[in-house]
Amino acid sequence: MSGLPKCPKCGSEFTYEDGSNYVCPECAHEWSKDAPAEAGEQAKVFKDAFGNVLVDGDTVTVIKDLKIKGSSSVVKVGTKVKNIRLIDGDHDIDCKIDGIGAMQLKTEFVKKA
Repeated sequence: MSGLPKCPKCGSEFTYEDGSNYVCPECAHEWSKDAPAEAGEQAKVFKDAFGNVLVDGDTVTVIKDLKIKGSSSVVKVGTKVKNIRLIDGDHDIDCKIDGIGAMQLKTEFVKKA
């Protein structure tokens, strides 16, 4: 292309200028021309219900009974969930719970163990 930077979100080479911004036509991401190219997006900080920072691999404890959608099962208060994986989205935690299986939880319903 003509020396325009790649999209910091998806890596597309097809960016274009729009006023004082760059725009990616593939993912619709816009960023300022003044922003450094290597800065990219700031990493999201995941915090539990009490403000403790969570990272991948942590063990957390459920602080509220959680009904499982589409099932009559419930994740009980005090259930320990080991080796969590943090993801972007409405539900921040991807995990496996013994006796229930794979599921996603919100960080607001857990505390760091």
